[in-house]
Amino acid sequence: MTGNAQRTIAQGASTLAIGCIGLFSSTLPAMAQGTDQAGQAGEGQNLGGVTVTDTAIAEGSYKVERMASPKATAPLLDTPKSITVISRQVLADTNSSTLSEALRTVPGITMGSGEGGNPLGDRPFIRGADSQASTYLDGVRDIAAQTRETFDVESIEVTKGSDSVTNGSGNGGGSINIVSKAPTDKRFAQIDGSLGNAHYKRETVDINQPLSDFVGVRINGMYHDQGVAGRDAIWQKRWGIAPSIKFGLTGPTSLELDWYHLHSTELPDSGIPYFTTINNQTSANAETAPLSTAPTTLINGQTITRSRGAFYGLIDRDFRTTNTDALTARFEHVFESGLKLRNTSRYSNTTQEYIYTQPDDSQGDVYGVAASINATASSMVPGTVWRRANTRYGSQSGFVDQLDLSGKFNTGSVRHSFAAAVEYSWQTSGYGAFVSNAATGTALSTGSTLTPRCTAAAIARFYCASAANPNPNDAWASTVSDTSNTSAAIQRSAPASMTLANSSTVSASLFDTISLSEKLMVNLGGRFDRYVTNASAAVVAPYTASRTWQGRTDNIFTYQAGLIYKPVSNGSFYISTGSSAVPPGSFLAQGSEDNAVASATIDPNSLKVQKTTSYEVGTKWSLFDDQFALSLDVFQTRTTNARYTDSNGIVAFIGEKRVRGVEVGFSGNVTPKWSVFGGYTYMPSKVLNAGYTATTGTNASGLAATIYAPAALTGHAFPNTPTNSFTLFTNYKVTPKFSLGGGAIYMGKVYGGFSDSRTYTNGVLSIVKTRAVYVPDYWRFDANAAYQLNERIGLRISALNITNKLYYDQAYATHYAHQAAGRTVIGTLSLKY
Repeated sequence: MTGNAQRTIAQGASTLAIGCIGLFSSTLPAMAQGTDQAGQAGEGQNLGGVTVTDTAIAEGSYKVERMASPKATAPLLDTPKSITVISRQVLADTNSSTLSEALRTVPGITMGSGEGGNPLGDRPFIRGADSQASTYLDGVRDIAAQTRETFDVESIEVTKGSDSVTNGSGNGGGSINIVSKAPTDKRFAQIDGSLGNAHYKRETVDINQPLSDFVGVRINGMYHDQGVAGRDAIWQKRWGIAPSIKFGLTGPTSLELDWYHLHSTELPDSGIPYFTTINNQTSANAETAPLSTAPTTLINGQTITRSRGAFYGLIDRDFRTTNTDALTARFEHVFESGLKLRNTSRYSNTTQEYIYTQPDDSQGDVYGVAASINATASSMVPGTVWRRANTRYGSQSGFVDQLDLSGKFNTGSVRHSFAAAVEYSWQTSGYGAFVSNAATGTALSTGSTLTPRCTAAAIARFYCASAANPNPNDAWASTVSDTSNTSAAIQRSAPASMTLANSSTVSASLFDTISLSEKLMVNLGGRFDRYVTNASAAVVAPYTASRTWQGRTDNIFTYQAGLIYKPVSNGSFYISTGSSAVPPGSFLAQGSEDNAVASATIDPNSLKVQKTTSYEVGTKWSLFDDQFALSLDVFQTRTTNARYTDSNGIVAFIGEKRVRGVEVGFSGNVTPKWSVFGGYTYMPSKVLNAGYTATTGTNASGLAATIYAPAALTGHAFPNTPTNSFTLFTNYKVTPKFSLGGGAIYMGKVYGGFSDSRTYTNGVLSIVKTRAVYVPDYWRFDANAAYQLNERIGLRISALNITNKLYYDQAYATHYAHQAAGRTVIGTLSLKY
């Protein structure tokens, strides 16, 4: 499917989205007439948890008292974990329309990039761990590869440290729980329309309408269309709708039914190539950053200057389309004793397909390679880059049913606040690739079979582009091979070529916050999971062999334990520990994992569960009349049983990683007019054991031999883990109607990966060169202003990356880094009823 075809689909979808929003808005006048007396001038009106008057700007709170999860047994102040909750008001004030944009407000989190088996989509790293498979929606696992929206999000809960005890497999460095909007018994409506530079257009609608004292509905809708400031050719379009109905608005018994649909299509960003490779770096030990926009000298003496907007993809080939649907039913009953019973059932399905160009530096074309190093270098054209095509089509479906019971009871003078749960879930997924011949599985004609990649002939076929000024309109054509002139249609690979996976889980958990006295509390939790996973690797062309499956069953116990001391009612000190477990195959082909089940050479029964243990000591305070939360913690996270090759060349579970650090967090109102949100994280990390790498050469006797020595990553920092990171977002009410705000983000240097080149000659192993790829540290600044014309109409201007800083927000282990958007100024008109 071509990029033009995708744009046609997007235009049709946008028409549908606008029609939906028009339908919603037609109900507003009637709703406005039905506004209760609380909405009249001079009195407060509740707008989805936000209280406004006719003389004040609508504002919510940056501070959140407790998590929405039914497994939370105490307020955040009395929970012995590092937890950050991004409230709806923070999302609005920071103009965060996606999950990745929202997570930039939390220090210590970086976003990883796709490639290497990782599908495009959200890939957050928390405390050095890939948390792609540790994302939850209303407490239910949601690992499908996608780019998540915020139009139907009430808050985002980020738990740092080992957290499998709460939600199950994964969570080595932390987890993310997205809390969706739900119907309430208050009547309100809000429509936001936004325009900005780089063709930015966004419309959202949020209507909550009680139909009676018993039944209420809520409808959220969104249409989004934008380019990307400072980047050539790239565009993004999406629309979504999320209706819900609730029976029993005021309890004690309720049933809520939700549907969520999101469709997105885009020309994905292909990123910027790193400048040098390990073969052409100018010293034995070197670090390389992405190709600079400053004048850069190549190996042949030529000087090039990369344009800031350089886009290495192809407009008529590249595309990405995703569709997400989720149906949820939640029943809840509160007994007279205060016990709460809740059952949540959800079915979800996500599909994704894309072709996106990765500017691949692996051949050394960007800087150039000397003929003394590579005999084919004389035909290579320096100052070019190979357009490697990454392709994927796939789907993921899942069902979960979770039964929760929570409440409080006393045993003598000891008070208990408990939560118990039993869960059942299954998930299935699969993915294949786009090819030029489904019968033979022949890859798209991109020059992948040519050495070197970027010759004059390859450039003529548009397999390579200018590193300085690539042309996204190049007339690349799909052919049956890299050297053929015979056209071939782009098509999905054969079903047999798909990688398939499925899993089922049965689990039970119990949590209890035990108050021994007014000052001393104990927090305990345990979870048992029986995790069954099966996977089937792709069948090799010509697909005559039968598909084979491999599987295993893991019985996993995880825990948490904490001791809390409260010297005063508004402060606490704590010490805690927790564990997490990542069973083999738990990413379910939705991300790259180092412990996959499907393998032709490894018995799945010999695999082991990857385990992480966290320790944390901290303090939390509620200040300024309980309007401001402040926290400080010191932590260590240690992962063992990572799968690597041992010194004998045998797969073993010897990998170890450790991260230690200090974190400060703050959120809330310093004064009635001044709100702040953010924190600082100091997080030095170290890979203690990354396994062993094989080098083939000759032994002391001159005979052919292979030696295994520690891998290049051993002893270095974790990829995607900055040592220092800081965020601060603030808003100040200058007058009752006018407010000013802004934000600052600092991200330290982030490494994408480490590699080296080695020789083994006459029994002597020499590490010839070591290479690290990284993106530089950066500061980014935002600003915003808002003015409330009256109780119904408000204006807001947001300036993101106001200094137009060129920086990179994702680093991959090889090949490329992702360049962030330039200055983006967005104006928003809000209508409230």
